[in-house]
Amino acid sequence: MSVGLTGYGVYTPDQIVTGEEIAEESGIPEEVVVEKMGVREKRVCPPDADHVTDMCVKAADEALADADRDPEDVDAVLYHGSEYKDFVVWSAAANVAERIGASEAFAVESYALCAGAPLALRQARSQLLADAPETVLLVAASREEDLVDYSNQDSSFMFNFGSGACAAVLEADPADGRARATVGESAAMTDGSFSEDVVMPAGGSRNPPSRATVEAGLHTLGVPDPDGMKERLADVSLPNFLDVADDALERSGYDRDDLDFVALTHMKRSFHDILTDELGAANYYLDEYGHVQSVDQLLALDEGLDRGLVESGDVVLFLAAGTGYTWAATVLEWHG
Repeated sequence: MSVGLTGYGVYTPDQIVTGEEIAEESGIPEEVVVEKMGVREKRVCPPDADHVTDMCVKAADEALADADRDPEDVDAVLYHGSEYKDFVVWSAAANVAERIGASEAFAVESYALCAGAPLALRQARSQLLADAPETVLLVAASREEDLVDYSNQDSSFMFNFGSGACAAVLEADPADGRARATVGESAAMTDGSFSEDVVMPAGGSRNPPSRATVEAGLHTLGVPDPDGMKERLADVSLPNFLDVADDALERSGYDRDDLDFVALTHMKRSFHDILTDELGAANYYLDEYGHVQSVDQLLALDEGLDRGLVESGDVVLFLAAGTGYTWAATVLEWHG
């Protein structure tokens, strides 16, 4: 049995914030925002529209059309996007399933922050190989740009946060010619010593929301020890990225020489270049989108396809990392 990706869709909102605008609001030089952080522009959501479920529905409709599947064909809807959703303690997956008309599907959610895309593929593939579902719809969205405080330079590495959504249809043993890609093996690792390095100080059970927390500005993302986090992460990030990439490739019967395209989490330009040079593969740098959490990989793949960087027969690697800190990779064999 194999698992195929038979269709996908992406969605980004119309509103754009430029690197120049980020520089003006944050006080960081424009050259640093554009060249070092790698944000020429990014998409953001208006306050009253494009909530994560709205964006997921748009991407899901596109993915189902691409796969030539009706919503009733879907057996499971898996949301792997941001935990910052329309409401707290709430299932975005169930809402999306209802709104697209996936009346035969159960809905479930999985969170790995920005490492979510490779792990969602792994989870769905495993379920399709081991369990009864035949068709799984993956959906993800993020508008965590809402949680960024541009006056807090301790959290400046999050100034690249943008908004958008993606969806993918996975099927067990799709008929010949229906799969756009075969989903291969995965690898992942976590270093939990980073688990409290990026937090929103208020809103959870430790510090529930109140008038005082709102007035104190505690409902934006922060980094308690930015220098310590940077120093510790510098020692492990590149080796961990390469370890999960190599493991996923080896488990799929490949090595770096076979890799044709890597769809990578948006990060500062210099580290992106170092990592892709090590892997020796084509890639697309998301400086028109910024970092859209676990949507990055399908955005990069979509742009790679549009630019002729991905062709039939190519080995594609979804490679990601998310605060917490988890590194993850999944291989896809691209068919067209």
